Amino acid sequence: MRGRVLISGASVAGPALACWLGRRGFEVTVVEIAPALRTGGAAVDFRGDLHLTVLERMGVLADLREVRTGGSPMTFVDDRERTLLELPAEFAGGDLEVLREDLSRVLHAHSADVAEYVFGDRVVDLVDGPDGVDVTFASGAQRSFDLVIGADGVHSGVRRLVFGPEERFVSHLGYYVATWGLPNYRALPPGSLGHNRPGRLISVGVDRRDPARAGAFAVFKSPRLDYDRHDVDQQRRLIAKAFAGVGWEAPRLLAALESADDLFFDSINRVDVESWSRGRVALVGDAACGATLGGMGTGSAIVASYVLAGELVAADGDHRAAFARYESRFRGYAQGCQVGGDRAGKFLAPGRFGGWMRNLMMGNEFLLNRMLQLGKDVTGDLELPDYELNFAARRGA
Repeated sequence: MRGRVLISGASVAGPALACWLGRRGFEVTVVEIAPALRTGGAAVDFRGDLHLTVLERMGVLADLREVRTGGSPMTFVDDRERTLLELPAEFAGGDLEVLREDLSRVLHAHSADVAEYVFGDRVVDLVDGPDGVDVTFASGAQRSFDLVIGADGVHSGVRRLVFGPEERFVSHLGYYVATWGLPNYRALPPGSLGHNRPGRLISVGVDRRDPARAGAFAVFKSPRLDYDRHDVDQQRRLIAKAFAGVGWEAPRLLAALESADDLFFDSINRVDVESWSRGRVALVGDAACGATLGGMGTGSAIVASYVLAGELVAADGDHRAAFARYESRFRGYAQGCQVGGDRAGKFLAPGRFGGWMRNLMMGNEFLLNRMLQLGKDVTGDLELPDYELNFAARRGA
């Protein structure tokens, strides 16, 4: 056994890291505040050879291709549903798009036999000592680990406990985003139909697996709002207020919001942490360098987990050296990806002039193809170590 590792978070980065570390002889425990794997959520995508190479090395690429959505074309329409802009499936869907719940399920399936999963619990206290980390859970359980990894998202509890309050690291980028499910009340084309008003976007698309269901997606411009992240009714009221009087399909979508039990609501934000590790605790994925939309956070989390696991194995127990090499190797790449998140709100919910410019530029085939290529260039801008060869060499030594 190489050591006991606690990973907080069972969304993307956590199970991916558990998969790699568990296979390499670490004793891994994953704790997740939700009572089970999370369902629902929007589609997520992977872009370029780098993302696909890591998925292939993990052994999950074939499984994900079996549940791929085929991409999500986006059509922006006016209030009479006349087309203003059409974006192809690869614009939002990349080279491989899957539903978030399918990704979570596949990653869990590939890691469950090499890691212990504890659902319905969370870390409430950490004491980092010279020989390990003493952890107290909300359930009252107390355990000790050699390392603790925060893979618990933008609003990371591990980061708050060890690095400081959230406001030091999470920047509001001026917009909020929401998704929720509803019955499919009309014939919808593949992908989604979206309608803009200045600073607002509301859209609807058919569920890719159940044609009887649809999904709403909304973005609106706003200064930071003071609300309870756990008060769903309050969040519904904020969304309804933001889209009051919008017209088009908004009244019907907002009416469905009242009974939706799968609402996701958050600011569009960016996470910047000066150092991704402190003592025996490190951060990975959105907890370290998240961007709510457009920052390729899912693919970035998969690659980050691969690099962190590889460096931990290569360091042969020296977590300080491993954490330092992981951050040195990956930080620049992650920051390059985050730039897309800074622009997401302005692109999706622009002002009046910005909307006209977006539709004009993205309606130009040359400019659209250039933007697609730039996205691929960003995701490929990392020299990916072949840790598999390192592992093989160590086993043969």
